[in-house]
Amino acid sequence: MRLKVLIVDDEALARARLRTLLGDCTAPAASVAAEAANATQAVEWLQRQKADVALIDIHMPGADGLTLAQTLRTLPSPPAVVFVTAYAEHAVRAFELEAVDYLTKPVRLERLQAALQKVERLMQSSRGLESDLPEEVLIIQDRGRTERVPLSQVLYLKAELKYITVRTAAKSYILEGSLSELEEKYPTRFMRIHRNALVARHAVRALEKHHDPQEGEGWAVRLNSLDELLLVSRRQLAAVRELVAG
Repeated sequence: MRLKVLIVDDEALARARLRTLLGDCTAPAASVAAEAANATQAVEWLQRQKADVALIDIHMPGADGLTLAQTLRTLPSPPAVVFVTAYAEHAVRAFELEAVDYLTKPVRLERLQAALQKVERLMQSSRGLESDLPEEVLIIQDRGRTERVPLSQVLYLKAELKYITVRTAAKSYILEGSLSELEEKYPTRFMRIHRNALVARHAVRALEKHHDPQEGEGWAVRLNSLDELLLVSRRQLAAVRELVAG
């Protein structure tokens, strides 16, 4: 298992040191998904992407790390929080915000490794609880019968006139509803790539140059288990690039 890490620190040298230390971590291994120099950048990134853990400095310009941690708790899938700071006096407040750990600078590799192990155990425990929950499904009315299609099997949702095409690897379904409502209801599962299409984040395999007869030169995504390409609008291109790179 490799943990995806977001580093949040206003000092470039501090971010670089953490990146180096994370490269030396082995159990669990970790990779830096992104860096942010302030709370605003961190929140903007996490609204588009996911990280397993955020390593957060406390003293930063603008909103400090404690305020950021409080904000992250409102996200649909917040990362675990580990504070990394030169100041020890905020530890009590940090743990009130349910921080997994509190590291003081200069950070030692063994302490960082121990913090990541706590995150890993927390994630394993959380997955165990989730496995006991009923799986989320879409209720599809199809030719007089009702089908329950697990969301985990849905590869994309595409608006077609007054209906939505729900595509799995095995078949397509027709669903009445609003694409925007589905996007709002399941933001961690699906991302918008075009005004008429949402794709499952886990299913995106590649971003490719593509020529469309109507829209001309552009980009499209290729999904796991499907041959067809789905167009990406210029507005959504940066977010899709980040997802593929992450």
